Amino acid sequence: MPDTSPPVTISVRGARVHNLKNVNVEVPLGKLVTIAGVSGSGKSSLALGVLYAEGARRYLESLSTYTRRRLTQAARPDVDDVLHVPAALALHQRPPVPGVRSTFGTSTEVLNSLRLAYSRLGHHMCPNGHLNLPTIDVALDLPLHCTTCGVEFTQPSAESFAFNSEGACPNCEGTGIVRTVDESTLVPDESLSIDEGAVAPWQNLMWSLMKDIAREMGVRTNVPFRELTEQEREIVFHGPAEKRHIFYVNEKTDVAAEMDFTYYSAVHTVENALSKVKDEKGMKRVEKFLHGAACPECHGSRLSQLARSTKVRGIGLDEACAMPLADLLEWAAEIPGSMPEDLAAMARQIVDELSVTARRLLDLGLGYLSLDRASSTLSTGERQRVQLARAVRNRTTGVLYVLDEPSIGLHPANLAGLTGVVRDLLADGNSVLLVDHDVALLREADWLLEIGPGSGQAGGEIVVNAPPAEAIVNPASRIAPFITGAADLLSRPRAEAEDVFIHGAVRLETAPIHTVHALDVAIPEQRLTAVTGVSGSGKTTLVLESLVPALRSLADSAPLPAPATSIEADATRRVVVVDASPIGSNVRSTVATYSGVMDELRRVYARTPAARDAGFKTGDFSYNTGSLRCAHCDGTGQIVLDVQFLPDVDIVCTECGGSRYSEQARAIRRIPRGGSDDDALSLPELLALTVEQAEEACADLPKV
Repeated sequence: MPDTSPPVTISVRGARVHNLKNVNVEVPLGKLVTIAGVSGSGKSSLALGVLYAEGARRYLESLSTYTRRRLTQAARPDVDDVLHVPAALALHQRPPVPGVRSTFGTSTEVLNSLRLAYSRLGHHMCPNGHLNLPTIDVALDLPLHCTTCGVEFTQPSAESFAFNSEGACPNCEGTGIVRTVDESTLVPDESLSIDEGAVAPWQNLMWSLMKDIAREMGVRTNVPFRELTEQEREIVFHGPAEKRHIFYVNEKTDVAAEMDFTYYSAVHTVENALSKVKDEKGMKRVEKFLHGAACPECHGSRLSQLARSTKVRGIGLDEACAMPLADLLEWAAEIPGSMPEDLAAMARQIVDELSVTARRLLDLGLGYLSLDRASSTLSTGERQRVQLARAVRNRTTGVLYVLDEPSIGLHPANLAGLTGVVRDLLADGNSVLLVDHDVALLREADWLLEIGPGSGQAGGEIVVNAPPAEAIVNPASRIAPFITGAADLLSRPRAEAEDVFIHGAVRLETAPIHTVHALDVAIPEQRLTAVTGVSGSGKTTLVLESLVPALRSLADSAPLPAPATSIEADATRRVVVVDASPIGSNVRSTVATYSGVMDELRRVYARTPAARDAGFKTGDFSYNTGSLRCAHCDGTGQIVLDVQFLPDVDIVCTECGGSRYSEQARAIRRIPRGGSDDDALSLPELLALTVEQAEEACADLPKV
């Protein structure tokens, strides 16, 4: 008789994603399974690259062809087989950068329920300025009649209260901020000439040929900017958008051409870039040239006067969105009791819907945030918890949840909320796969899976796959001593308390912003300072929104940006920020391009005798635009096969073997100083090495 019992594990056979070495593993279902291992060992490759990718792909395959054509389908992972994998949802360790119009209310969708409440339950204002009591006519889609003046008017819909559509303030177009070009930032160093890059927007936001057009319009581009006449400066900053015929030489490729091109003044360049911004990443390129202030019409609420005029329990939507979420929930609970009897049932339904979403956010410790808080100002930990709350708000069952390092950005005091949500998921009959380094989370596991033993090629193997009680006594485990507390922790010697400020201090004063009060802090120079606190306490606000912009303004001799009101830092000349932003997801981005090493390598190979004899220049060695890139795959190293209604299939380019370069590039080899012909490497061969191997091969190239 066949076995009809349900499967208890997911069976993975022959997983080879990234550095996984033909991994075979059984992953328990219905349990909290934690995956541990050193960074780069292959944890995310197994969790996201295999289990999530296959679970999501199989679920999408169950949908109709018509539906699948409209969805982005994941490619099949490099694995022999995966058995019994449920439909999967993933929460990535780096939530996407929010759009400039995103707020805490829109990203959590709590605002949707609140807008509906104002649409259906509000005291609406007639065109003559009279407030009218809530009426069942709204639910019946009937026109409204003012009880004071008798005028008939159209009932507002939920969209009438959306700052991304009908309810937007016309002055700021629903952004809450009016941005204007700050001309003091356009030429940060007037000792430079325009040819040397004095006009910053032309360097960062526009083609460099603007200086050629400016020259054609009578501006001297070869003298320090401070020596330009008022007329020349006016052309640079506000010159007309005229089309001029110029002779242009590309600085990177030395290719010359004649063309007609329209002049973009420095101010118009910034305004044009601002008009095309669609997300926070794009805004960061432009914002250093802008001065922003709260919109004087809507006072930063983003809403039109009409949207702000409707009242529920005596307050407008703008006031409700300014409340902390915990206070908003208490206020909303009283709405049904304030409604006429015929609207009470609808009010309870709307408030219940709002409460279900908001309660999960409160459980995760986000009750201090207001709905009008811009998503771009949330910390990584806050954005992760928003992402988690959105994923688990529906009481589904039989789903595999993959959480990739959810403890990033969380204070130990916040972990209880996270583990509580995980336990709720398990109680509903789901499976949870959690990738993390935090030993407090690892101790909560029902099952521990460790990958390693090392990183990269030294990892990719299953080291431990057992219940925690067995895993912590396994001598092969590298995480076990940290879970048990037996490991010796390394720590650097600390400065004595009386010597902390011996080298001076950075002194910062700020105005209140978000949930943070006005601050007056002193940060010791030449010391390692840790900024800690529960998630949402203001760490990001202090460091990234206050200290860093203030120091940069000080270095550039520019006005202090809000919220900073004062800063003293005599010994600090430059600020380097290493944050949680991903290094890029573009298929053309590599470690070499991101680190800047690629530019120097292209110059080095262009100086080789073989390259000079063939007439190749630095630009030819770019696999994005150079003449030596593989023409078959256009320098991507892979070919994407469109299989109609199935997911695209990526295969290694058959012409270049994934190297991205043509045969000509592979023939140009460089011999290291003091080396022999046996040590010679082509650029494609060098790029195929690991960082450690490349360090040895480039020992004679100090810049690399």
